[in-house]
Formats: sequence, structure tokens, C-alpha cells
Amino acid sequence: MNTQEISTNLFQLLNGKDLASKQHEAMMLLTLSQDQWPHVAMISVGEVIAIGSTELKLSLWPNTITTSNIIRNGKATLVIIFNGIAHYIKLSLRKLPELTDAKHKRERFSVKVVSYREDIAKYAEITSGIQIQLKDPASVLKRWNETIEDLLS
Repeated sequence: MNTQEISTNLFQLLNGKDLASKQHEAMMLLTLSQDQWPHVAMISVGEVIAIGSTELKLSLWPNTITTSNIIRNGKATLVIIFNGIAHYIKLSLRKLPELTDAKHKRERFSVKVVSYREDIAKYAEITSGIQIQLKDPASVLKRWNETIEDLLS
């Protein structure tokens, strides 16, 4: 199935709420480098929020390869393995103005879903995606919640 709307299941993961229960979920953000090679970065539920089924916002650390790639060409693919489904989302991104009162200096992007596809194999079951263990959950969850608040500004 190819559409321009993310699934309800994925929207619930990316809705910016109850981050503590989602803290172990990580996803891959793929961009294209200046020399035309795929570049992969891992992001968390504290860096992306679904505003609607076709619109997201993304918050990335400044001066990274991923951020530079997005600023240069405005394209990325988000890959999420969640609830036994591989989700592939092609994104069109536009840089948002800097928030002068942001608690964490980040580059923010308005994101439109260009295409969304779910991948489920008939012959195998996906039993897990990328899982992480936060070293300092309290401080990371605090930062994530503040980042999500900034994205909603």
C-alpha cells in the first residue's frame, strides 16, 4: 500500500505524548550526502512529532551531516520498525525559523509526507525494531518533552 498518509498506529507512536512509554523506540532517518551517498542517522520519538496524518515536524541537532543534507536538498526517508511492520516514509522538509527562546538549540523542520508504505513479509514476522536503552532517562525525557514543546511552537 502506497499513500500520502501515515497509519493511525504510526500516528499514535509519533504524537508527542507519553514519551516515557516510547523511550526505547528508535528510527532511521536517511538523507543523501553531497557526494550522493545515502547517509543514515538514528532519531527518537523526542525529535519528531506527527501534527496530522500528512504533516510532521522534526527537530535535529545543528551542524550535523543529516541536518546539512536536509537543508541542502529538503528530502529524507524515515524508516520505522514498529508493531511488526516496517514503515517507510518519504519526506519533503522545509527549514523553520530559529526559536530564540528554545531550551535546546536545534534545527526545526516542517515536514510533508510525500509517500508512505508499510512492509510486511508473508513468510516472516518482524519481532523487533531498533530498540535503545537511555543512559539517563530522566534528563533525556525532560529534553525530549521540551523539544516536542518547541516543535509545537
